[in-house]
Amino acid sequence: MKKFLFFIYFVVICLVSNAQLSWKNLDSLYQPLPASMHIYKSTDLIDGKPEVVYYVIADMKDKSLNFTTDTTYKRRFTPSQFFEKDNHPLLVVNSCFFSFATNQNLNIVEKNGKLVGYNVHSIAGKKKDTLTYYHSFDGAFGVTKNRTADIAWIYTDSSKKYPYASEFAIPFMHDSVANHSFNDIEINTSLVLGHRGKSVPSFKKWRMKTAIGGGPVLVQNSKVQISNNEERKFYGMAINDRHPRTAIGYTNGHEIIILVAEGRSETASGITLIQEAQILKDLGCKEALNLDGGGSSCMLVNGRQTNSPSDKKGQRSVPSVFLIEKK
Repeated sequence: MKKFLFFIYFVVICLVSNAQLSWKNLDSLYQPLPASMHIYKSTDLIDGKPEVVYYVIADMKDKSLNFTTDTTYKRRFTPSQFFEKDNHPLLVVNSCFFSFATNQNLNIVEKNGKLVGYNVHSIAGKKKDTLTYYHSFDGAFGVTKNRTADIAWIYTDSSKKYPYASEFAIPFMHDSVANHSFNDIEINTSLVLGHRGKSVPSFKKWRMKTAIGGGPVLVQNSKVQISNNEERKFYGMAINDRHPRTAIGYTNGHEIIILVAEGRSETASGITLIQEAQILKDLGCKEALNLDGGGSSCMLVNGRQTNSPSDKKGQRSVPSVFLIEKK
């Protein structure tokens, strides 16, 4: 009998863990909002732990909305400061990873078709890896001038007008070369993927009007497929660590979804990359991308803060944000 009860308990726990979250519409708290944009909140348990998760969904085909970015130069602003700087947009959310030492974005930022932030492709090794370098290709989210979205793995170069994209996750390279040219990248990635028996990616110009980077990619082809090991972000067992999170994705119905999850508090434990990916898949994302999280996670709707940031000072200053503006 005890074994039977334990089996029932185990089945219930599995069902609860895999159940989709329930969401409450909060539009009335963040007015005025256009009819094509909505905000939701969930306080359900995830794998038995308390969580607080928000998401905003907006129709990319609504031509009264503008999806764009903003960034700073050698300094950082809080989301509320960006809200004031950018004439009170409908939504402000943190985006790229960045360096605390230099205030530099570590990922692509594109605004009005112009690159204003670049991926850092070479990271010096440490300890036993001294004198070697890691070269990764981070995921990025973009919107074209025709209002279609895409997520791809990106190579940027300040000498080139456009970023270059692969629709396949590319394993990071590890060698003794501090920097590679784009031609080197094409050759080396072809050799790496060809040697492993996988399809060789063809890089193409990624012509976006708006783009932000982060990583890893979470959802591909409407399935949970996390490229953390290829991007060398939260690789190995770190995929299971719980943290505050920020993410962005899009649906087959041409809707953008922006998600933030609280964490590192008594009321919210934070979510893993796997849980984050599953939530976005359940919300209908065709593709989704993790962005900078932790103390940086913060989303404003009409200037009002949604989640409670985990940073002790409140809103953390960041060098770049994703925006939804009302034309």
